[in-house]
Amino acid sequence: MTLDPALRQRIETLFADNRVVLFMKGSPDMPQCGFSAKAAGLLGGLGVEYAHVNVLADQEIREGIKAYGNWPTIPQLYIGGELVGGSDIIEEMANSGALNQALGLPPVDRSPPRDVTVTPAAAEMLRAALADAGAETALALAIDARFQPRFQIAAADPNAIAVECEGLRIQFDPASARRADGITIDWVDDLRGKGLAIDNPNAPKAVGALTPAEADARVRAGSLTLVDVRPPDERAAASLPVPFEVLDGDARRTLEASPKDTALAFLCHTGQRSRQAAEHFRGLGFSEVYNVEGGIEAWSTEVDGSIPKY
Repeated sequence: MTLDPALRQRIETLFADNRVVLFMKGSPDMPQCGFSAKAAGLLGGLGVEYAHVNVLADQEIREGIKAYGNWPTIPQLYIGGELVGGSDIIEEMANSGALNQALGLPPVDRSPPRDVTVTPAAAEMLRAALADAGAETALALAIDARFQPRFQIAAADPNAIAVECEGLRIQFDPASARRADGITIDWVDDLRGKGLAIDNPNAPKAVGALTPAEADARVRAGSLTLVDVRPPDERAAASLPVPFEVLDGDARRTLEASPKDTALAFLCHTGQRSRQAAEHFRGLGFSEVYNVEGGIEAWSTEVDGSIPKY
């Protein structure tokens, strides 16, 4: 594919404006393929600021970036205008520490996680799985930025960050190792289903539920930051009578940079979009996150009848 000069200029303007750019399918909070999710998760785990381009929303860029770097797949990571590679290369560099070096970050902490526990039931199942996989294998445990665990059987790597528990070797990438202190790996066979389960004391609490009356009282008391995720036209149609933040433009980045112990509650029209936003901020590590159940409709019914319904 011959790259149109105007398209080349678009791409190079992106690089001029952003040192780190990830071309991906979807967005970091809603990736549309596993490889893009892995790449965004690795960058998010390092806490690095980066621009992302959703190639599914821009067919011209989707094909153009493949030609620009002569790289046929998505995602693609660029640093300083130079192609780094796709998700596998990003993962390799993250594990080796080369990605930190390329991004100008401190060296990778390669100390193993502390106080990892494997229950006897889990150890029995894992030993059986490893025996079936053959010699020179180990359990690899990845814990993403949202603290979702993913187990795999991998080749045993003597240089990997690892712990030994119950005769099992468990390997971690650097970001997962930092999220794994104090975890317990168990085998469950109950109403939750059958399989491995992790109790992770580092994971943020689940998104809580607040009624409009509870949110109103806490905002007025100064113990809660309320975030209205609706677009400007909806906010104008039915405005909140208490102080609130929004997610428009730079306001979102400012809110994401807030201290992680900031109590946040999210509100929309009926409570669906706000729950997605709340989950996103929970995934960023905020420890006290709520969804205002029923949204502005319920607020009008339960707290302030002067708020219009729409």
